[in-house]
Amino acid sequence: MDNRSVAKYVEDAEHLEMPHRLFTLVFPIDPVNNCVLLGMKKRGFGKDKYNGFGGKVEPNESIESGAIRELAEESGLLAKRVDKCGLLFFYFENDPVAMEVHVYLTSDFSGQVIETEEMAPEWYSADKMPFEQMWADDSRWWPMVLKKQKFTARFWFFSDMTTITREEIVPVKSLEF
Repeated sequence: MDNRSVAKYVEDAEHLEMPHRLFTLVFPIDPVNNCVLLGMKKRGFGKDKYNGFGGKVEPNESIESGAIRELAEESGLLAKRVDKCGLLFFYFENDPVAMEVHVYLTSDFSGQVIETEEMAPEWYSADKMPFEQMWADDSRWWPMVLKKQKFTARFWFFSDMTTITREEIVPVKSLEF
């Protein structure tokens, strides 16, 4: 398993044996207007869904650096600082690899929001998210973000990548392992 993974601190024995692929997810926040920047995914995994900005962590970078890089590549924003708010694990039926997603917020960024080949960014009220156009799990953990409650969550999906068959969401005091 990738030595940057924190699965050993969170996963049960059965799922710890699975290979884990590391991902990031960053949500730029405008605290003055209580808005969050989402991107409509234009291609690839998650196409036609709104999401935060992120992707695979490269072998030569820290998870946090990967989050900052992905945000810049997909939105044009350069985060000066990101704050980890959650940790997500996804298991898809018939897929032997788990997704380990490190979730961040940032309100400390510069640059201009731009549309990229991968994402079409749009600001939304943080308490009126377009959940009907997002991943099925987002509406389940986003309320914890609004309450500033750190969390870990695990979601099991059918192979349709839409239907959640099981979930566990746990509030935590810290995401430092």
